[in-house]
Amino acid sequence: MLDVKNFTDVQLLNLIKADHEAAFKELYCRYWKHLYAFAYNRVRSREVAEEIVQDFLTHFWLNRHKLNIQTSFEGYVYTSIKNLVLNYFAREARKSQLLEKVSMNISALDNSTEELIMLHELRSVITREVSQLPVKCRSVFELSRLENKSNKEIAQTLGISEKTVEGHLSKAIKRLRLSLNMLVLTVMAAFIF
Repeated sequence: MLDVKNFTDVQLLNLIKADHEAAFKELYCRYWKHLYAFAYNRVRSREVAEEIVQDFLTHFWLNRHKLNIQTSFEGYVYTSIKNLVLNYFAREARKSQLLEKVSMNISALDNSTEELIMLHELRSVITREVSQLPVKCRSVFELSRLENKSNKEIAQTLGISEKTVEGHLSKAIKRLRLSLNMLVLTVMAAFIF
């Protein structure tokens, strides 16, 4: 077996291209700690630094036949690790942007769902309160608010005075306002507690 401990990086690289595993293990042992420290100083995460170095060394071994290093081996490995660190930060930035967009979309969906529920509840309260109005008062309110008739038209339709129409509308609106105030207080209490 060939003792590769005293070989230069260039000699080891030539042996690695010839599928010499012991040469790869020697380069691995020479550089792993230094590359790890280099990566860790940039990413500040043990797991990420280990992953970056392992990815580089795996890629290095798998592509050993294609290697064409123009600079020093040491310069090549540190530049490769630096590029992998930059790629890591770029991926994290994209993930962060994507998460932010998703979060905003979910927030928008959440708000729209809450708004739909509130609108449904509001309609339910109004429908319930209008149905509980006295018959004449309910007729005046429905003609005014649902059919958009003027007080004069309502008075003619129901055969009552305009003052009576105003009185019925005032009574209906007060009752609705009271019920809606209760709904608002209930909703606010739900959000506070």
